[in-house]
Amino acid sequence: MLVSVWIGSKSIPFGSIWSVLWHDDGSADAVIIHDQRIPRTLLGALVGAALGLAGAVMQALTRNPLADPGLLGVNNGASAAVVSAIAFFGVSGVLGYVWFAFLGAAAASVVVYVLGTTGRAGASPDRLVMSGAALTAVLQAYLSAILLLDPNTFNQFRFWNVGSLSGRRADVLVQIAPFVAVGIVLALLLARPLNALALGEQTGRALGARPGRTRVLGAVAVTLLCGASTAAIGPITFIGLAVPQMVRILVGPDQRWVLPYSMVLSPVLLLGSDVVGRVLNPPEELQVGIVTAFLGAPVFLALCRRRKLARL
Repeated sequence: MLVSVWIGSKSIPFGSIWSVLWHDDGSADAVIIHDQRIPRTLLGALVGAALGLAGAVMQALTRNPLADPGLLGVNNGASAAVVSAIAFFGVSGVLGYVWFAFLGAAAASVVVYVLGTTGRAGASPDRLVMSGAALTAVLQAYLSAILLLDPNTFNQFRFWNVGSLSGRRADVLVQIAPFVAVGIVLALLLARPLNALALGEQTGRALGARPGRTRVLGAVAVTLLCGASTAAIGPITFIGLAVPQMVRILVGPDQRWVLPYSMVLSPVLLLGSDVVGRVLNPPEELQVGIVTAFLGAPVFLALCRRRKLARL
């Protein structure tokens, strides 16, 4: 976080940054630090923690180490809502996108859960995954249709869709913080039930777990975490997939360790990617969503090649 505040497209000596960090003297450097870099860094830390935790919960719920929040259509639900807001309501700007994206992510999660739990068989990881894949395909077709038919919507949507911390100010952080806070608390409280669920339905029930209740609360946590994060900075891939997998290699399958470690280590990847994107081609910036994939994917592939994926 200190490096994120220090390094940017404009070079500012560390001594000056440290001084204006504690004493806002109204200078140009102080404006850059307090109005741009600090809110951007705090938002990156919050979004990174939310995405990593959401990915860990999703992998535990589906018992699939390669699952990520996009598996249940959360990202596509948010994207579809943003496209609808631009095309039909003329909404523009991040603050306008936030609420539409959050509602779209929540609606997608509800639809997937309803589809995955109806019938005599009840809920299961396989049914939830299949329902998420089906909804993702439908939403992707809807997105393609709107974007191809409306060039203006495409031009606005593509800047949000790439995923970026640039231009996000403190008011965006204030809007999503309550949702992320509730999601974090809820997800951490599910650590023990998720451990029991990993042993199977019958064993979990014998240990006092309630699989249906755990899945509902887990879906709510993922919706709050991933929906709010996607609404704030756009879809960010890979973090929710790779970081929990790396954490399980380090600490094992116990969710009491996996969840908090994922929450702490994911901001390192997100903020590190954001810093790299700022310095590659100054004064222009490369969006964090692009850098995250380029930096994280080789590390993840190397880990997978050197040892088997950590089992849940």
